[in-house]
Amino acid sequence: MEILPFLLWPFIASLILTGIHAYLGVHVVERGVIFVDLALAQIAALGATIAILVGMSPHGGGAYWLSLGFTFVGAGIFAFARTRRGHIPQEAFIGIAYAVASATAILAMSKATGETEHLKDMLVGNILAVDRHEVIKTAILYGAIGLFHYIFRRRFLLISTDPAAAEAQGMSIRFWDFLFYASFGFVVTSSVAIAGVLLVFCYLIVPSVGAMLFADRVGRRLAIGWTMGTLVSALGVYFSVLLDLPTGATIVCTFGAVLVVMFFIHLFFFHGGKVHPLEGAVSSHGPKESLVERTP
Repeated sequence: MEILPFLLWPFIASLILTGIHAYLGVHVVERGVIFVDLALAQIAALGATIAILVGMSPHGGGAYWLSLGFTFVGAGIFAFARTRRGHIPQEAFIGIAYAVASATAILAMSKATGETEHLKDMLVGNILAVDRHEVIKTAILYGAIGLFHYIFRRRFLLISTDPAAAEAQGMSIRFWDFLFYASFGFVVTSSVAIAGVLLVFCYLIVPSVGAMLFADRVGRRLAIGWTMGTLVSALGVYFSVLLDLPTGATIVCTFGAVLVVMFFIHLFFFHGGKVHPLEGAVSSHGPKESLVERTP
């Protein structure tokens, strides 16, 4: 019982991460921009590096807002990188942005060797170090972003699943893409500081992929994703304490193990040994049914 207070706030933080990232993961998987969070996280890290170079505290408000500003620049790049004909995949621009931001951050860190440990902490994360104040602040921020997405949920879902239909309705794809990536940037900038890049990536992608094995409606996918994220968080924290392992890495490995189990359950019990394409999934084999029409 003595370890329960020690694990309480990290576990609550993992639940908050599950709530927002499982939802954003639905959009990311539908758009086919799987590594967008890694790219935005690296751009945010570049902003933090520049903040340190100009003399700001790595944990101060100035460094956070500068990182967020860099993330907004990345959001603008990704929003305008979606070409109408799609002759250049958007993922290519995302990969290029990640590589350039990583190289630039390495160059910048070579000039700030005394502060590289702070940057390592931001990239690797330490979810066990979160406290009550940080959890409450993150919950308020993510709640506001969640409310924003709920208000405009049909627009965001339509652009993610059927951009041609959205454009036919007169919607500005690039404007709404920028709003999506900008709000995504708020989440990534805060989440990476808490949990690190790998864990944030798993919270974003794995619950959505696992949910797609069993559901093709947004509501059901979210329910499965949130349930999966909650159970994996609890198991990961428990195993990390039981086996004395790093918490973030343990949760990442638990995500992988649970996803493998879900895949075999889907393979052998739901489709008779054969996996069929899912409605609403990203596909290059033809038009897909819009998730907006099936949103509860």
